[in-house]
Amino acid sequence: MKTIGIGLVGSGFMGRCHANAYSSVAGLFDVPLKPKLKMLAEANPELAKEAARSLQFERFTADWTELVNDPEVELVDITAPNHLHHPIALAAIAKGKPVYCEKPLACTLEEAKTMRDASESAGVATLVGYNYLQNPMIQTAREIVQSGEIGELFSFRGVHAEDFMADAQAPYTNRLDAEQGGGALYDIGSHIISLARFLVGPLSEVMGMQSTVIPERPEATNSKQMKTVKVDDQTHFLARFENGCSGTLEASWVAWGRKMHLAFELNGSKGSLVFNQERFNELRLYEANQSPGREGFKALHSGPDHGTYSKFCPAPGHQLGFNELKIIEVTQILEALGGSGSSWPDFREACEIQKTLEAVRISAAESRWFSPDEMETT
Repeated sequence: MKTIGIGLVGSGFMGRCHANAYSSVAGLFDVPLKPKLKMLAEANPELAKEAARSLQFERFTADWTELVNDPEVELVDITAPNHLHHPIALAAIAKGKPVYCEKPLACTLEEAKTMRDASESAGVATLVGYNYLQNPMIQTAREIVQSGEIGELFSFRGVHAEDFMADAQAPYTNRLDAEQGGGALYDIGSHIISLARFLVGPLSEVMGMQSTVIPERPEATNSKQMKTVKVDDQTHFLARFENGCSGTLEASWVAWGRKMHLAFELNGSKGSLVFNQERFNELRLYEANQSPGREGFKALHSGPDHGTYSKFCPAPGHQLGFNELKIIEVTQILEALGGSGSSWPDFREACEIQKTLEAVRISAAESRWFSPDEMETT
């Protein structure tokens, strides 16, 4: 089997997920290229050394430019802090190397556009880590929508709610830094927008409202020094889709009790779909014209008849999880590079998501309907 040299920038939670996915993928999927873990980059040399050892990379560096320029690194994988996505990706693209980048694509829309345009001009494959789209049950939902099983789409109600910032004593982090793409909308709202686009299609207009409910936070854990918060804790917005469907979407990281409530309800002329990420392996389907007294949603439980589930387990009901989605994601980029498939969402799709995020922000600031398409010319 042909191999491909992997260079991973970042060794935090997400970096470890990516590394483990590379180590597992060839044993589960018939990929055209076998990953070889060539180099890991981490700003702290000691962390870099330890991470390379535990994740079984051949070499390590504290300088990401060394990784990008290394001839044995053929795919650059970016799990670094958000503000580094742009320079690392552009450097890799300039070397003609494909890029697998975590979300968000960039801290600003202008950076995202630059990354999109550079990758397309160079003709390199790209993939962005909106891995919840890879869930076999989300893929099944898309199949149901596209087959017309629930008919013409009327409305989409989507939410991404968590509670990791609900405690007013939760300290200030880079998630609260506007210059690093901070705020609930950009951090987690991007996921529900990616789902909305995947299932329904492009959003043509949005009307947003944002609020900061905890205006200051401790600079560090147990610190008495407080720092002003300048980003949103929650965002709500109305949406019109290009196909005529309408919707409401929201993002909140101050929703007590919600751990990973990435959820939607999609209503059509023949039925409805309901999904909640906290019940990851279940999709609920309502079909119109059921017999009186027998009406109700039915639960579809993940199993080998649902997309790539069968690669992991031959029996239904055994549950997939977050790390399996990363393996599916890695499969996509390897198939794209090996000529047997394509990788999606790519930089162009991630840029469209970022245009929608920015349109919501501007809409909220100006209290008016705003089109994401306006962001291409501004």
